[in-house]
Amino acid sequence: MRLRTEMPELAGVTEWVNSETGKEALNGKPVLVHFWSISCYLCKESFPELKKMREETPELEFVGIHMPRSEKDTNINEVKATIEQYGLQHPQAIDNEHKVVDAFENEFVPAFYLFDSTGVLRHRSAGEKALSLLKKPLERVLNEEKEKQS
Repeated sequence: MRLRTEMPELAGVTEWVNSETGKEALNGKPVLVHFWSISCYLCKESFPELKKMREETPELEFVGIHMPRSEKDTNINEVKATIEQYGLQHPQAIDNEHKVVDAFENEFVPAFYLFDSTGVLRHRSAGEKALSLLKKPLERVLNEEKEKQS
């Protein structure tokens, strides 16, 4: 997915956990979509920092997309247990058929896609340093939102 493109629909999800959301519901707010998998050690390592970021930036909407990397990762009960274990309270899409994964053209976990309030992709990063690479673009998007409101 290229920068400055519009957020795809969050359609074709196998099951939603916590609450269901979609592009229309997220319109008008900056959004961070994160892709993760239960078999991904780096993903689990990033969850505490992600939770902290969620607490520190209430103006940012978070959406998790569970992307199975193997047949074993499609066990919905294990995915739900991981969501509960790590206290991921924002909407979580279990995408066993890779419908959202394909719409985002995503190949990696963990991966982060930052959209501004108009639904335009402003940043994406993946892998071990993905969260640290997100900090400056996130500050920029949030500052732009504050300027719009004043």
